[in-house]
Amino acid sequence: MNKITAAITCVQGYVPDYILTNKELETMVDTTDEWILSRTGINERRILKGEGKGTSDMAAEAVMALCAKRGISPDEIELLICATATPDMMFPATANVICDKVGAKNAFSYDIMAACSGFLYSIVTASKFIETGQYKKVVVVGADKMSSIIDYTDRATCVIFGDGAGAVLLEPNTDGLGIMDSVLKSDGSGRHFLHQKAGGSAKPASHQTVDAREHYVYQEGQTVFKFAVVNMAEVSAEVMERNHLTADDIAWLVPHQANKRIIDATAKRMGLSSEKVMLNIQKFGNTTNGTIPLCLWEWENKLHKGDNLILSAFGGGFTWGAVYIKWAYDTK
Repeated sequence: MNKITAAITCVQGYVPDYILTNKELETMVDTTDEWILSRTGINERRILKGEGKGTSDMAAEAVMALCAKRGISPDEIELLICATATPDMMFPATANVICDKVGAKNAFSYDIMAACSGFLYSIVTASKFIETGQYKKVVVVGADKMSSIIDYTDRATCVIFGDGAGAVLLEPNTDGLGIMDSVLKSDGSGRHFLHQKAGGSAKPASHQTVDAREHYVYQEGQTVFKFAVVNMAEVSAEVMERNHLTADDIAWLVPHQANKRIIDATAKRMGLSSEKVMLNIQKFGNTTNGTIPLCLWEWENKLHKGDNLILSAFGGGFTWGAVYIKWAYDTK
């Protein structure tokens, strides 16, 4: 019997309707369109509006559309993993809420929190349930409402992030397609440079933490940038070398959309031209866990069965990693 691998058999995305442009940000904070574009590559980002709307609402939209596209019922889903840094609540898991909203009554579900690397951590984790033969239909959704933890008076962070969700369906494959290899890493000492200061058990919410604006993303940009440039590039090159892949063998780099300069450095280290790099940072910004599945969704019609893809990410924690995938289908 051929080895069972976990293959992506369907992909779907969802972004909110509201578009926050660089021009609008100019009216909110001391910045300019040129400054934002030259440093990040971002023109606009999507923002989820509406009272009581959370990460699960975007994720549920993506999952429902994913099921319809694949022609399955939500009650066929056996496991759902949600990668998010902005859960609806501290508990229960946002994945539980998503399952309830879409009618995935037979799935068990949980969240993975690894900041911007969470989607990679999640698909690798999900792949093991497929490879062991325990499950045949596993959904991984990467979703974040970053606008809920962004300080729109802080020009260093408010220009970067947007809201969105992307979902993939993983199913067994015995033709040598799917998730082939991965390298995942973390370094907890990086927590000092990118984190949310308050709201957790170490520093619970209080009038003081709210007044001090400590429930927003805090980032020391230069430190994070330098670490990301080196490590996202190195881990991508490592997974190529481990699998004896050259730049000519790679059809696409699917990078986390954090910063155009980080993406460019990663592609250069891998020896890839810009034509082989998936980009949507210009219109969605950094949707954290949503960036990679949203790229796959937008580029799906350019993917062909057997294509070699490298998915690469870096996030707070610090967390980072790369996943080697052989694409499993031609888009109909």
